[in-house]
Amino acid sequence: MRVLLDTCVIYPSVLRSILLGAASKGMFVPLWSERIIEEWRRAAERNREDAEATIEIALLRVKWPDAQVALGPENKDLFLPDENDVHVLQAAIEGKADELLTANLKDFPTDILTGHGIIRRSPDDFLLEMAMADKAAMLEVVEAVRKEAIRRSGASINNRKMLKNARLPRLAKFIAG
Repeated sequence: MRVLLDTCVIYPSVLRSILLGAASKGMFVPLWSERIIEEWRRAAERNREDAEATIEIALLRVKWPDAQVALGPENKDLFLPDENDVHVLQAAIEGKADELLTANLKDFPTDILTGHGIIRRSPDDFLLEMAMADKAAMLEVVEAVRKEAIRRSGASINNRKMLKNARLPRLAKFIAG
């Protein structure tokens, strides 16, 4: 399954780490465009996290060299409520994505996406489905992300709280159960 990742699911880092951990386990094939990556870089700059973002972006490009969708000329026939999101839809179409993963569900109406053969998903629903298909693999991913968060912060972190803070409450409940 090919899944286009919107900027809002690539940045913040815990959500990105969980998603890419699942992709590393072969649960899906991640896709993005250069513009999505640049939006991430700009958001990181605003939060003074640009050095970390630069390293993460370089690592993404090495690990998933085929994930970046090269966009053609702007498609004037595409429409979304927020015209600044049209490039995301265009990347999903040109990347032959099965799904578009975004936290901004209202900006990507289902009827428009299904007209292009794309399913819109929230990160929590998407990751919950992945966990239900292979709980052991998802537990490994979540635990690896938790350990990295502890290493970076030096603070004690439990999976449930980390997932809830990452706006993944349904996944948190499933993992804890």
